[in-house]
Amino acid sequence: MSRRLISSGSKFEELAGYSRAVVEGDWILLAGTSGHDHKNDTLEEGVVEQTRQSLKNIRDGLEMAGATMEDVVRIRVFVADRADVMAVSGVLKETFDKIRPANTTIVCTMASEGMKVELEVTAFRRQD
Repeated sequence: MSRRLISSGSKFEELAGYSRAVVEGDWILLAGTSGHDHKNDTLEEGVVEQTRQSLKNIRDGLEMAGATMEDVVRIRVFVADRADVMAVSGVLKETFDKIRPANTTIVCTMASEGMKVELEVTAFRRQD
């Protein structure tokens, strides 16, 4: 089985030379995903809105890879401000409450001005 690279068309992928997702067999590794709306080249100000957009971007990437959110087995959460962890966690629960992937949350400085959250997921396509 060959490796498949997936691009979302984000300017950041071109800038840094990476893929939105790499598919290797049934494994899908999605790159860190911000809350940028790449179609409109915008970034909402609030952490809740950024988290929701990041999840939409992830959902789109998984769909391109032939997977769904239910296939997510790990999520890494990068948050710029410790005070935002609970708000981000609440949004994540809306999506992952029944899925329950492994989760690591890190408070850190973001790569781009205005970013408050970045999510990275690993998924495994189950053969049901």
